[in-house]
Amino acid sequence: MDRDKLMKMASAVRTGGKGTVRRKKKAVHKTTSTDDKRLQSTLKRLGVNTIPGIEEVNIVKEDGIIHFVNPKVQASIAANTYVVSGTPTTKSLADMPDMFSNAGFDPAMLSQMDPASLAQLQKMAAQYQAAAGAGGGAPGLGDDDDDDVPDLVENFEDESAK
Repeated sequence: MDRDKLMKMASAVRTGGKGTVRRKKKAVHKTTSTDDKRLQSTLKRLGVNTIPGIEEVNIVKEDGIIHFVNPKVQASIAANTYVVSGTPTTKSLADMPDMFSNAGFDPAMLSQMDPASLAQLQKMAAQYQAAAGAGGGAPGLGDDDDDDVPDLVENFEDESAK
């Protein structure tokens, strides 16, 4: 390559005038703070109020449950708008027994659900039970099947003393 051709290519890349340094990488501007400010201003316009004392939120979807622990919940009853912000965890159908069997599950939650979500939760439970029945049962769901454990025939204390 000759020098003239190289200078012509370099001048096409330059962002400033003659004598400025060629930019190696385009600067990426972060817009998360502007999006958050825009969201907060829109929520302020709607007149949302923070609801204190909510420990967890479960959102039921077709393919699972979105679970929030200690979220920030804001609501505007007049605008029929609810804002749940926090760190979500998505629970699938396989995680449902763990969610319902641990001590954190409150059966009173079912009475607080709307009929559509309750029907959807029942449908998900039926799908899970059908899948567990077809797959030979899921572990930890009350399988009291002790057929795999052989009966004790000999005295194990005598064997351990040797």
